[in-house]
Amino acid sequence: MAKVIMIQGTMSGAGKSLLVAGLCRIFRQDGYRVAPFKSQNMALNSYITKEGLEMGRAQVMQAEAAGIEPLVCMNPILLKPTSHTGSQVIVNGEVRGNLSARDYFAHKTELIPDIKAAFRKLETYADIIVIEGAGSPAEINLKQNDIVNMGMAAMVDAPVLLVGDIDRGGVFAQLLGTLMLLTEEERERVKGLIINKFRGDSTILDPGIQMLTERGQVPVLGTVPYMELTLEDEDSLTDRFDAKHVGKIDLAVIHYPRISNFTDFDVFEQMPEVSVRYVTNVRELGTPDLIFLPGSKNTMGDLKWMRQNGLEAAVKRAAGKVPIFGICGGYQMLGCEIADPDSVEEGGQIRGMELLPVRTVLQKEKHRCQTDGTLDAVEGIFSGLTGCEFTGYEIHMGQTVYCDGDGSGAKGRADKAARSENSAESNRSAFCADDAMRNTKITENVVSDSTGRIYGSYIHGLFDKGEIAGRMIQTLAREKGISLEDGVWEDYRTIKERQYDKLADTLREYLRMEDIYGMLREARIS
Repeated sequence: MAKVIMIQGTMSGAGKSLLVAGLCRIFRQDGYRVAPFKSQNMALNSYITKEGLEMGRAQVMQAEAAGIEPLVCMNPILLKPTSHTGSQVIVNGEVRGNLSARDYFAHKTELIPDIKAAFRKLETYADIIVIEGAGSPAEINLKQNDIVNMGMAAMVDAPVLLVGDIDRGGVFAQLLGTLMLLTEEERERVKGLIINKFRGDSTILDPGIQMLTERGQVPVLGTVPYMELTLEDEDSLTDRFDAKHVGKIDLAVIHYPRISNFTDFDVFEQMPEVSVRYVTNVRELGTPDLIFLPGSKNTMGDLKWMRQNGLEAAVKRAAGKVPIFGICGGYQMLGCEIADPDSVEEGGQIRGMELLPVRTVLQKEKHRCQTDGTLDAVEGIFSGLTGCEFTGYEIHMGQTVYCDGDGSGAKGRADKAARSENSAESNRSAFCADDAMRNTKITENVVSDSTGRIYGSYIHGLFDKGEIAGRMIQTLAREKGISLEDGVWEDYRTIKERQYDKLADTLREYLRMEDIYGMLREARIS
């Protein structure tokens, strides 16, 4: 049996995910086989395992820190919000269906056998399992039939470390208030407290820590400083969307309501003199050097949102001057049409942005796979990417085909597709006439239009290879008539490895790791 320890927080955003990753890295450095676990995750950023199963990216990040292949048993339940009140429910990597929040709450305990089975499987891979909670264990409305905080701790008899975020203020009230709202049995599980994200001289906290220890009857295991790390965070809590800085090379990502897998663009944030801005309206768009349309959990709904707030028109106006790159749902939006005959999203069909000569039919079965290889002949401004190696994954609920019979529409129809000069209706005639809908299968891993400035791909993680991202940025610099420092562009994975080591070094310095080792307990599944 594996030994376990669980990280819970006083609130969402207290730092649970990063602390789990840091402990995973420490245990790995110390020679243990270690793995992360989160029974239930709610996120629109997801990942596909080698087996073609879907899991939350937070546990993928933690698995990377642990030096272990991401396994779906690390995240047996994934909720992907489809609206403000409902989610797609994914159990052990497979879609179970869509449920309202009320219906899921009523039936979630039926998933306990799936959680236990996933945990037992993970035990075969690990000496130590670091479990992450969700939100706060003291949420009165969620405590009944809990399966992710104290309910999860009870399932495997895990000791709990409770984390509070001092950066938001009121950390002593956070920690003491949470302890007070727990039952006596739950309080007994809490073996240590951690104050996270402190800025300044921690000795000024000594009186408060003494009071906290006395009133809470739980030791404070450390005060962790605020860390500048470039690692993935929970998508619902990220501060990436707040970035407004404009660099020498400016990348704009359209931030629609159901944006998903925006981690595709994290690699560009690591590049000097490059800015990545997430924009929600025409005013914020400005004059970027490249526009990205990311993935979406509701492609048709998000396209309608762009159409209603003017972003679609703004992107189309920029199309003749600025490269536009759609990934997954964004790729589907760039086509001439999205059809939904089985009501996977909203039913019916919707005109696309008509910037790529493709159409998409949404399907009930989700396409999930990992993929790697070399990029085919990439046309246009990014032709320098041809032959670059890539590694990524696909996750989408649609089949995309060319609008004309021989597939030449993506490469050879300059006479029909001078989009920046033609009206939308003319483009629709060129791309979407009924006699042209012959459904030629797309085989390219990156599709471009006839002008070579509009691109689409289903590959998530496409830019993580340093060579691909680097060549794109250098191409944009040349287009702009500026020079950037040449260098060897690192793969994003290499950059993250340094960040995991930095995280582990910091936790070793500020946490009482000897005490934490002493708290590890063999899991006992009830």
